[in-house]
Amino acid sequence: MITINRHTLPNGLRIVHSEMHSTQMVALNILYNVGARDEHPEHTGFAHLFEHLMFGGSANIPDYDTHVQMAGGENNAWTNNDITNYYITLPRQNIETGFWLESDRMLSLDFNEKSLDIQRHVVIEEFKQRNLNQPYGDVGHLVRGLAYQVHPYQWPTIGKQTEHIAHATLDEVKDFFFRFYAPDNAILAVTGNITFEETLSLAEKWFGPIPRRNVTPRNLPKEPRQTAERRLTVSRKVPVDALYMVFHKCNRLHADYHTFDMLSDLLSSGRSSRFIQHLVVKKQIFSSIDAYISGSIDDGMFHIAGKPAPGISLEEAEAAVWHELEALKTEDINPIELEKVKNRYESEQIFSNLNYLNVATNLAFFELLGGAEDINHEVEKYRSVNAEQIKRVAREAFVHENCSVLYYQAIKS
Repeated sequence: MITINRHTLPNGLRIVHSEMHSTQMVALNILYNVGARDEHPEHTGFAHLFEHLMFGGSANIPDYDTHVQMAGGENNAWTNNDITNYYITLPRQNIETGFWLESDRMLSLDFNEKSLDIQRHVVIEEFKQRNLNQPYGDVGHLVRGLAYQVHPYQWPTIGKQTEHIAHATLDEVKDFFFRFYAPDNAILAVTGNITFEETLSLAEKWFGPIPRRNVTPRNLPKEPRQTAERRLTVSRKVPVDALYMVFHKCNRLHADYHTFDMLSDLLSSGRSSRFIQHLVVKKQIFSSIDAYISGSIDDGMFHIAGKPAPGISLEEAEAAVWHELEALKTEDINPIELEKVKNRYESEQIFSNLNYLNVATNLAFFELLGGAEDINHEVEKYRSVNAEQIKRVAREAFVHENCSVLYYQAIKS
């Protein structure tokens, strides 16, 4: 059980804290409630661009990384469709450096054309390397475009196209920052060898003076229910064919979320999972296959991705997947099989929460979802899932009218 303390500053910054004496380090994790879903459809990739810009110098600190390194710390960041997350770890005696650095870039970045040009180039090169010049790199764009017609999940975090970043102006960048990077749109999680009293004192000193920005609540379009199967076939210069299938699933707060997560592990987590045993080892229909869910806050996707074995067509591979999905709907699940998945979740949770940085990251995310204390009940939610729930969710979700299929064909030489 993780002991959690909390406080909200007058400017709206939410603070969650957990003291851990197993380390001499402290982690600061700042979660900004902004991701790719908050972008304009003609100006995508901005949230990811800001992940880079936030390291390019702030109002009073031109060089972020040098101060981190001099204080013996490490830092990084990541962005997805829902959130932007920054973290820094420092020895406990130097933790005020972290509060100073993070508060200054929340106050304001050092907006200038040179920094924007540099980071634009970095992001565009990353887009090219990962999504244009890498085998199967455009799958995320293709699958999202199939599955989502209205909701901004229809583009990945990197953005729709490089032109959106290439043409980003300094004024547009400033506007995006001051709309979203605000104390009343952020959560500060602090964990490690630091008391709650010291955390509050430093937070009030460094973050307290930053003005509230009265962030406008998001009002995103809800994706309508899919009523017919969607299919797309593309040909690319890749080593082998690949099959991608996605099904719409519930949002992160829905009661069925944990059931979907367990379904993905029943199918493909570990050598004893169904896809691996039935489709790779025994029938040798696939050389590799995986099932996983998007952990997105809004209604997400259940993914199946596999590469057929030599001599197996994409049609044969897809039919084999449907056979396994049908079995989930009708056949009883072995209690031992289900218990194995539950045990894995419990062990993962325990080991994850031994690390002070993981705890900081998780506390911030659970606070965003509704309350940091919910981190203590995740294992119970997985433990409570039963075989009948799994069959019900499989029957509801794994139907053709809820499925989008991508055939990714290798161009034959």
